[in-house]
Amino acid sequence: MHMNTPSRNTIRLTRRGRIALIATGAVVAGTAVAVPLLSLGSEGEEKPTTLVIPEGRRSGQVYEAVDKALALPAGTTKKSLAKANLKLPNDAEGNPEGYLFPATYPLEQNGKKTTPEQLLSSMVDTANKTFNGAPIAAGAQRNAMNVYQAVTIASIIQAEAATKADMGKVARVLFNRLERGMPLQMDSTLNYALNRSTLKTTAADTRIDSPYNSYQRMGLPPTPIGNPGEDAVRAAISPTPGDWLYFVTVKPGDTRFTADYAEHQRNVAEFNRNQRSSSPKAK
Repeated sequence: MHMNTPSRNTIRLTRRGRIALIATGAVVAGTAVAVPLLSLGSEGEEKPTTLVIPEGRRSGQVYEAVDKALALPAGTTKKSLAKANLKLPNDAEGNPEGYLFPATYPLEQNGKKTTPEQLLSSMVDTANKTFNGAPIAAGAQRNAMNVYQAVTIASIIQAEAATKADMGKVARVLFNRLERGMPLQMDSTLNYALNRSTLKTTAADTRIDSPYNSYQRMGLPPTPIGNPGEDAVRAAISPTPGDWLYFVTVKPGDTRFTADYAEHQRNVAEFNRNQRSSSPKAK
């Protein structure tokens, strides 16, 4: 889902003197003077009025963002999970990963500061509304998946695809591998297991003992590996036709998909050369 991302708050004055509420998409006629919507901090700084969750963030990153947005001690939001009573699918077993939907959420409700539980519930409710609607739920069923599996695939697509245009192709690689009984071998699942983000995966990384090690474990990881947006979920249910089994982003803007392992090896070698040439030389 493409969104406008407000820099500091959700309110901006348009050229014609109208106030746009980006969070709701509503445009309210009036002037900035007549509608005093901004609350000012003690030093005259505008307090943020919304929290923007970008696509692909992991649950831990979302919890940290909520803590900061609500000025709460670190760890508060994660602890609030137990009493949030989130409406998650049974397969999730209480883990909201994949269902903290990327969107813009208000930090106040009815004049009161929102609680972590309210924010998390809003995210999960938005995810359920999006994922359980006709196109996605029916698309998952058409591809012999349940919605949770589609969201899991979408989370890998979100992490692996360099562009929106590549999402359908990445989805097809995942499906082709699953259908052939091949391990997915996605670096993004290793990064999730190791709680990091990197382009470099070592041979030792591929040997870690984790249910998220898709080099050694067959099938999908046990949960999503992040919180995908609607584009990635739609790609998961409508993969681009193709025979690809491999892909690598050789350099920004140049992702190569192939069904030929030897060709893929040449592409990986080019990626490694580009990495070496772009990295600062050791002192």
